[in-house]
Amino acid sequence: MKRVHVAAAVIRGADGRVLIARRPDDKHQGGLWEFPGGKVEEGEPVQAALSRELEEELGIRVSAARPLIQVHHDYPDKHVLLDVWEVSSFAGEPHGAEGQPLAWASSRELSGYEFPAANKPIVAAARLPDRYLITPDDLEPPALLAGLKSALANGVRLVQLRAPRMFDAQYRDLAVDVQGLCAGKAQLMLKGPLEWLGDFPAAGWHLTAEQLRKYAPNGRPFPRERWLSASCHSVEELQLAAAMEVDFVTLSPLQATQTHPDAQPLGWERATELLRGFNQPAYLLGGVGPADVERAWSIGAQGVAGIRAFWPE
Repeated sequence: MKRVHVAAAVIRGADGRVLIARRPDDKHQGGLWEFPGGKVEEGEPVQAALSRELEEELGIRVSAARPLIQVHHDYPDKHVLLDVWEVSSFAGEPHGAEGQPLAWASSRELSGYEFPAANKPIVAAARLPDRYLITPDDLEPPALLAGLKSALANGVRLVQLRAPRMFDAQYRDLAVDVQGLCAGKAQLMLKGPLEWLGDFPAAGWHLTAEQLRKYAPNGRPFPRERWLSASCHSVEELQLAAAMEVDFVTLSPLQATQTHPDAQPLGWERATELLRGFNQPAYLLGGVGPADVERAWSIGAQGVAGIRAFWPE
């Protein structure tokens, strides 16, 4: 099978919107939208290929870029490796130098465009932040709500309500309040029985590893319009998450933590191995914080997740 290595870019404007381009009708996957880029030549560094392609396609010169995600995808006639970088700064005004239509889309609008199948994880990665806040489980509801309000004011955009010590009724009541706080500010991920899904239509769902093992054979439990994530700790669980087509995962524990002192840490080297070939965005969890974000990017992760590391004092 033919193997193609492509460098692609999530180009973010000053207002946070992302630049996408429409493929010519007469090309492979014609008429669909894509993230700009092109083939990496033999022996060419990926970042050099990306800069060359963006200057040729869009007339811009990249000044700041970092790895975002790698996606492997098999089409009937070829295997494609998409090496995706986020471009946060560039010189010049983007234009369709090859006649291709362009569009600037907000994170929410991106999901409304039709992309090739291989681009689905890139769309998720482009919409997700690099930090995932998980709420502490030892706070009374008033303190948790006050802390969350402060975290949202500090720019947190993805929140998991984790409260394993609460009774179901307490958790559901708290979830209503947290959903109200997050509305318009952050994506809320809830945990619990899937029977609750209909009661919290604005929330995404974060599956435990146990739920992942139970439900993965049945496929994705709800449409793509709603975020689905899962806790993973091994290559087997990552494979289940991929088969279930979750939008993102947490991979843990990276290092030893107070929350799970008996769990065997993966370490950076093992985490790197596990993420190699995994196509969905992944947050590293366990003993990491804001200072580890760039290292997480460098090994193929979306970013880092944490409890205390992101919780306001």
